[in-house]
Amino acid sequence: MANHRNSRATNRRPTVRQVQLVGKRIRQLRKERRLTQTELSSRIGIQQPDLSRMEKGQYRVSLDTLFKILAEFDMGIGEFFDEMNRDTFTARDVRLVREFKTLPGEDQREVEGFIRFKRSQDPRTAPGRNRRDTTQ
Repeated sequence: MANHRNSRATNRRPTVRQVQLVGKRIRQLRKERRLTQTELSSRIGIQQPDLSRMEKGQYRVSLDTLFKILAEFDMGIGEFFDEMNRDTFTARDVRLVREFKTLPGEDQREVEGFIRFKRSQDPRTAPGRNRRDTTQ
């Protein structure tokens, strides 16, 4: 029974990817505001090396620290995580990748060719799109 509880608690712990996404978002916001790590860490009361490790995803951000960062950036927690959600995979994305992986190699190449074709038909997603493409 104790092992079952431990496995459930482990499943709730943030994944490495989640920790990295939080750090990436903090770095993005800090740079948008043209703050150095030293400036931000001083304002929120932590050491600069700790902030550096948080931004690299090597160190989990405590809720206390996250709330201090959000207050410094005048941002709500929903706004902070909403932007991050755009970088994560949906259940549909995962299902499509799994289904794709079950296809034989030739069929995978055919699907990839179809994706390239569809992207080339849509000017918003065409690969190699540049300003000259929009003026033609």
